[in-house]
Parts: sequence; C-alpha cells; structure tokens
Amino acid sequence: MLHAFFKIAAAAVIVVLATAAQAQIPRQKQDQKHPEPAAPAVPIDKRDRLVVFPGAFNGHPYWLALAQCGGIYFKLNVLYTDIAVHARVVKPDPKTNAEYTKKLTDAIKTATIYFNGAEHFLMADRGLERLDAVLTYDGQSRGAGDRLRTIDAALAAAKSCPALYQACQNAFAKECNEQPPPTS
Repeated sequence: MLHAFFKIAAAAVIVVLATAAQAQIPRQKQDQKHPEPAAPAVPIDKRDRLVVFPGAFNGHPYWLALAQCGGIYFKLNVLYTDIAVHARVVKPDPKTNAEYTKKLTDAIKTATIYFNGAEHFLMADRGLERLDAVLTYDGQSRGAGDRLRTIDAALAAAKSCPALYQACQNAFAKECNEQPPPTS
C-alpha cells in the first residue's frame, strides 16, 4: 500500500516538473514546434458558385475566397493596431500613429467588404440567414488571418484579393455590390 502511494506521488511530481519545464520554454519556440492548426476543410456544397479566375482562389467557392480575404485584411488591421498603439502609448510618435491608424481603418473597411460579399453568397447560394452565414465563414476567415504573423506576409497574402473582388463584381454584381477595395 505504501509502495503504491510512492508511485502515485512520484508520478505527480513528474507531471508537475514537466509542466513547469514546459512553461519555461519561450512562447516563440512553442509556436515553432506546434503550429496552429489550419481551419478545418470545408466541403464544397453543389449550390456554391465557384471562382473561375486564375490564381490561388480558382475552383474555390466565392464565399470561401471572399471570407479568406476578409480574414487577411482583418489580420492586417490587428497588426496595424499594434503599431499604432505602440506609437500612441509606449513611444509617442504622432506621425506613425496617424499613418497606422489610417491603415488600420482602411484594413477593417476592406475586410468588411469581403465579409459582406461572403455573406451575400452564402445567403443566396445556400439560403442561409445572415447570422448562419457569418458562423459558416468565420472559422475559415480566422484561419486565413491567423496563419499570418507579419504585415509583409499579410500584404503578400492579400495581393490577389482585389482582383478576386473585381472578378466577382464583374460576374456577380449583386453579391459583390460594394465599391471595390483599393489595390494597395
């Protein structure tokens, strides 16, 4: 009986030590070892209209491509916000603050254009209510943004999004009915 107690106590000590050791690993190294899981694959519904445009989004449902672009621009908003807050609070720099505040405002407006397009496609193609459409694309848009760690990576990922929106607007003006986002 005493022998079993010592085994359990030893196991508990090992667990505590392993947990403490894991906590000592810098966050950056943890991210390298365990990358964030990608958003789950979305089965294509036969009602979905597909992108027929050369590039990364070809063959994907319009709602998915638009949601991913929205997620990329939303991530840009987050990255720009970090810089603006730093320039406003940590090391005051009014010029940098103003520049990045404008960029973050533009990024969130652009993300909204893409999210609205994704909603319109899901509502029209699948007959979803707006809330259900948002819940459908949310994980995919987050996944697209969460994979990006820097402004340069986000800008590179967003490079094909304005052309996608323009193609969408040319083919489906009802779903992509907003002023096209800027190309920069």
